[in-house]
This record gives sequence, C-alpha cells and structure tokens, in this order.
Amino acid sequence: MMNKKRRRVTLQEVAEHAGVSRATASLIVRNSPNISEPTRQKVLKSMRELGYVYDRVAANLRSQRSNTIGLIITDVANPFFADLLVGVHHTLEADGYTVILGTTFDLEQKQEQLLSTMLEHRVGGVILCPVSKSDPETIERLAHWNIPIVLAVREILGLDDYDYVGIDYKGGAEMAVDYLIGKGHRRIAFLGGLSDSSAWQARKEGYSQALRRAGIELDETLIVESPAIREGGVSSINQVMTLEEPPTAVFCFNDLVAFGVMESLRSKGLTPGKDLDVVGFDNVRESAMTNPSLTTISSFARIIGSKAAELLHQRILNDDMERRHIVLDPKLEIRESTQSKLL
Repeated sequence: MMNKKRRRVTLQEVAEHAGVSRATASLIVRNSPNISEPTRQKVLKSMRELGYVYDRVAANLRSQRSNTIGLIITDVANPFFADLLVGVHHTLEADGYTVILGTTFDLEQKQEQLLSTMLEHRVGGVILCPVSKSDPETIERLAHWNIPIVLAVREILGLDDYDYVGIDYKGGAEMAVDYLIGKGHRRIAFLGGLSDSSAWQARKEGYSQALRRAGIELDETLIVESPAIREGGVSSINQVMTLEEPPTAVFCFNDLVAFGVMESLRSKGLTPGKDLDVVGFDNVRESAMTNPSLTTISSFARIIGSKAAELLHQRILNDDMERRHIVLDPKLEIRESTQSKLL
C-alpha cells in the first residue's frame, strides 16, 4: 500500500506553535533583521519540531505581484452583492486594479474551484465572501502562497488571523427585534438563512438577546432555517403559519427572504404590515419599492465592498501590518411593512 502523502505544514501553524503572529514568522523566514534573537530562536525551534519546509519556489512566485484581484461572492442575483461589487470595483479600479468575479452559489466545492483558478492565475489578492459551510483549511493555500486575502460579509468560524469587513449582525438583529417588541409583539419568528453561517449565528444571538431582555421565552418552533432567497421565505413562513399559535411578526435573515414572506402572505389573503409585521435585513434598493415598502436593517453593502477593497490594497502594499476587523454599525429603516397596531 502506498504511503499517504504528508500534508505540508503551514507558516500559520508555525506561528501558532511559537506563540507569535504570522507576520512575525514570515519576517523570520525572510531573514529580517527587525526580529529579536530570542523570538527568532523560538520560531526556528517550532519550525524544526513541526517539520516546516520553506518553499522557495512559491516565494519566488509570490514576488510576481499581479494587478488582478479576485472577488468571490455567493449569489450574483442578490442585489446586496451587486451593491458590494460596485463598491469593490470603484475603489480597486481607482488604484489601477482589474477585478475578476466568481460566484459560488453558496457551495463549498464551487468555492474551492474558484480559489484554485485564482491561484493558477496568480491574482494579486482576493476578497472572499465565504460560503456558509466554509472550513478554515479552505484558504490555507492562500496563506501558503502568501496571497493577500480579505474576508467580507461573513467570517469563517475558527479562523481569526485574517482581515475582515462586515456589519454588526448581532446589533442589527437586536435593533429589529427590539423595535417589534416595542410595538407590542411577543410572538416573533426568525426566518431564513442557514445556521452554518457566522452571519446567521450572530443574527440568532441578537434575536435571542432581545427576547430575553424583554422577558420573552425563546420558542424554537419560531426559528426556521432556509436558503436565504425568496423561495426560502415562502417555505419558512408557510411552516410557522401552521403553528397552533402563529407569529404576529417576523424578523427575516435578509430582504430576499422578507420578499418571499410577503409574497406568501398576500397569496393567503393577508396584508403584510397589517395582519403580520415583516422586517428584513440589508436594505437593498428594492426594499423601498415593494408593496408595502419593507422595514429593514441597512447593512451598507457598497461601503463594505469599498472598505474591503481599501483594506486589501493596504495589505498588498504592506503584508506586515496588523490584521484588521472592520465592523460597521447597522441602521433601522422603518417603512410600511410594520404598521400593525397591537398596543
């Protein structure tokens, strides 16, 4: 039987073993004089113990910087990502970069394929909106080849040492549910999205915390996962409306789910905003034009795209700068889909 090929030890693993940052470990393999001798010896000891081998061929390839940037999103049909793309394009093109776009459709295998393709084309950096079930090892290859990467919109659970730009999902969910509670609602459903996603977990935490603070017991039957698309909104609202005590309001994972919810309510002869309050998340342009217009949480997709692009440009120019987490504050936009009167 053939021996299984041993996985190459990454510089990130060396850094963690030695208790230093990846940037410090990187300086040591490049023989930088700016590192103290005790730290150098500690990192070299970790390299020996883990069996780390410096890939000089890869290092030579890394020095060939490209002006092409890869942007990987989950759903090109979602207006949120269209706005994010505008922010990325405007910012990077002003700095002389060309952006190539890939869409994963929230499939991990597709994400792997796109990352491999971008590696083959030696992109100068990647902005990645991870799929829901992303594994930290998904981007180990990017770390190995030292290709700068910025995560946007979603974080990857279990992965800390990367630049990230997003919104305060927990705070946004609390804001939405607090508003509904203030209108007198106590049966509030949380519909849509998948629990594998860091963005879903943060929204769930904010939803739960708002209920606890108001003394409302969490009812798991009011929490329904579904794909974050219109069809997911239809299926999830249909499920909770069959409960013995259905909700009087719903907080949706995103605006697309909310659009599906309102479509389903209308098909049942119910009026969103009067028979049942509906709140979305993202504030895509269509949310102000629906009938009724949608109360939602602004998550500023275009600003996220622009800031992710700025951060990636800075990382390309200086890979040794500290990793940054940029989290924007959400904003509640009150419209016609929350006009019911319980108080």
